Amino acid sequence: MASADLRDELDCSICLSTYTDPVMLRCGHNFCRVCIDRVLDTQDESGVYSCPDCREEFQERPTLMRNFSLCNIVKNFRHTESCQEEITGIFCTYCVDSPVPSVRSCLLCEASLCDKHLRSHSKAPEHVLSDPSTTLKNKKCSVHKEILKYYCIKDDICICASCCLAGEHRGHQVEMLDEASEKKKKKLRNVLPKLTTKRDKTEDRVQRLEERWRKAQEKASGEAERVTALCTDIRRRVDDLEKKVLSEISRQEKEKFLSLSALIHQLEIKKDELSRKMRHIEELCNMTDPLTVLQEPDTGDLCDPEEEGGDEDTGGHDKQLHDGGDLDVAVISHTLHTLCEVITSIRSGIYVAHPADILLDVNTAANNLLISDDLKTATWTKEKQNRPETAERFQYHQVMSTRVFTSGRHYWDVEGSRSGNWRVGMCYPSIERKGWNSLIGYNNKSWCLWRYNNQYLGRHDSKKIELSEKISSDRVRICLDYEAGQLSFYELCDPIRHLHTFTAAFSGPLHAVLHLSNGCLTIIKRK
Repeated sequence: MASADLRDELDCSICLSTYTDPVMLRCGHNFCRVCIDRVLDTQDESGVYSCPDCREEFQERPTLMRNFSLCNIVKNFRHTESCQEEITGIFCTYCVDSPVPSVRSCLLCEASLCDKHLRSHSKAPEHVLSDPSTTLKNKKCSVHKEILKYYCIKDDICICASCCLAGEHRGHQVEMLDEASEKKKKKLRNVLPKLTTKRDKTEDRVQRLEERWRKAQEKASGEAERVTALCTDIRRRVDDLEKKVLSEISRQEKEKFLSLSALIHQLEIKKDELSRKMRHIEELCNMTDPLTVLQEPDTGDLCDPEEEGGDEDTGGHDKQLHDGGDLDVAVISHTLHTLCEVITSIRSGIYVAHPADILLDVNTAANNLLISDDLKTATWTKEKQNRPETAERFQYHQVMSTRVFTSGRHYWDVEGSRSGNWRVGMCYPSIERKGWNSLIGYNNKSWCLWRYNNQYLGRHDSKKIELSEKISSDRVRICLDYEAGQLSFYELCDPIRHLHTFTAAFSGPLHAVLHLSNGCLTIIKRK
């Protein structure tokens, strides 16, 4: 059955559109559920129910039975129709009232045809049929308006018979379109494996970059957790220290209060006693009877109270008053000194407490480098140093550190001359010592930050990494996290600025290494 006829069979007789949730009456006719429900609702008033198609009557409102087979047919038809429209988007030229997808196109008529119109279309040879297309004019010669049948090899273009026989392509080598198409397909098939390989490599790169991104996210998450834990610990320890110091101050305050309270109580009793004696003396002094005054039994105590050791008592009270008035700040200060331990642990938690002690190895220094007596500074010089040529000595411009790094976290700072052309980095001890391949960054055994023409570059295995940051300081920090496989460079400006991080799986001991084409480089001493 043609698709147009099938479409007619799948139309509801009530709404005249393709079935939606088709249901069947007892008589066998099908309708959209919504459509037949609406008809039966209108028949409720009269109580007479009938089929809209065959007029068969029912005594009661008929039960609607879903037609599962028809549901599946409609579903598949809709899917096929939508797919066809998606693929071609081309409709029959002659179906004006409602668009119907085309199945073929006639190159001669420049028209697209559905199943119905295709059956009635001319079968003459000149009516060449092709897959549905919106660019039918492109299948005809723009000069002769004839169908393109040949391919001109010389001009790499499709031509018609007139172009080949009498037109501008006369005498040219031509091929049939099918033949030329097969040749081109063959070439494309040869290209396909190469493109597949490139695509696979690209996909592999994407996966590796995604893996690096995942690891970077994990690293960032881990660092965030570490910093959060570190700050939480710092706050806890500082809070504990604050409580401890405040508790000590409170204890001393209470102790001094009790001590001074006792002393005050003693002095208050003495004051009351002295006041009583003073009143008694005043009474004696006011008496007119000399006999009474002279017969007073406590005359000595009353006349000179200080003779009973008053100076000693007063001095003792004064000493207690002086000793009991101050807090023991030494104990408080000693407790606060534990804050220094907290600060030290903070520095260790952030990275490492102190910079690594780096000394330059003169035995590796090239003879155009002058090494300072403290083994901290390398200076480029025109005067060749008379050092013996050995297997470990660099031929050009470089010097390694005596210290090697095989684990842990470390950092050190260097300062270069402002107009210098220098590099700093790390290398394996197996790095070449002769030739240009021995320069750091130009092999797979070294990593470096290169200051050149007032800008920074990163280099490893001869691959150059452009760094856009403008130089604002002559000091650089090198940070090594051996286990994490990271070598990072920072510019020591305010604030400190990250320049680049190399990531590698370090497989052996590492040396610090300096390279100078002019100027000097100094390893900043530990403070």
